[in-house]
Amino acid sequence: MAMAPSELPKRLPIAAKRPAGEPHPIIGAGLAFPASIVVIIVMLVPALQLFRYSFNRYDPVNTMKAALTVENYTRFFGDAYYLGVLGTTLWVAALCTIISLVVGFPVAYMLAKTQTRFKSLLIILLVFPLMVGNVVRAAGWMIVLGNAGFVNSLLHLLGLADQPVRLLYTPFAVILGTTGVVLPYMILTLQSVLEGIDLSIEEAARNLGAGFIKTFFKIVLPIATPGVAAGTMLVFILCMNAYATPVLLGGTGLTMMAPAVYDQIAKTANWPFGAALALILMVVTLIGALASNMLIQRGYAKRMV
Repeated sequence: MAMAPSELPKRLPIAAKRPAGEPHPIIGAGLAFPASIVVIIVMLVPALQLFRYSFNRYDPVNTMKAALTVENYTRFFGDAYYLGVLGTTLWVAALCTIISLVVGFPVAYMLAKTQTRFKSLLIILLVFPLMVGNVVRAAGWMIVLGNAGFVNSLLHLLGLADQPVRLLYTPFAVILGTTGVVLPYMILTLQSVLEGIDLSIEEAARNLGAGFIKTFFKIVLPIATPGVAAGTMLVFILCMNAYATPVLLGGTGLTMMAPAVYDQIAKTANWPFGAALALILMVVTLIGALASNMLIQRGYAKRMV
């Protein structure tokens, strides 16, 4: 049956709601379903298993006994040593994140705005350290910071130190090594955002009399805030869960949560307490990352008002 002309205007807007070529929402959900299943299996199932283990009791013979007790959490929050380990992990992660942001932002800005033909080479050099394992990089820092390493040899050659300066197995070594590991992630995250800033905006601000510093803090930084938030969250999470660098560069002079979890599960075989430590680390990391993102986004909203 032919459609009446009066019905055409009523049906055309309905067909125009979805642009041509845009997939149906059901198709998009179907495409995302396999990836969601993989994420659930790989991440959620082990986390739920750790959660259940954390309420069990430790058994020296059978590793653990099924129970429903909070004694593992009570032990953690009642032990000053483990609270100190958590505090150390938080301040090391926060300091490394701040250093990465302060050092990485100018580098990311330069890479985003440079027009040189060597830009691709610079990005490759930035990505290259990510191809090397953390253990290898930490071993390199051990050679540089050791008593007979490059730094102490240079200090002795310049006459600045008669005896080797203790740099290895100190908080300084852990912060330096961890920052070196996470810095490329911060730079790459910021660069992707800064490249989207139109150069004409900065030029317009300078034409109106704003200097470089004022343009940076009033124009560039507010626009780059989403990238700062994303980079800060990523780097903070990586720092909170660092294992190889604190172990190799910190030794017994500095203990962080990830090595403490490994010691309880692999060395002591205390799975219930190790699971509790892992859950506490996971929750604190998530809260810290979300809190930093919220603060940055709130500052961004105030700047844009």
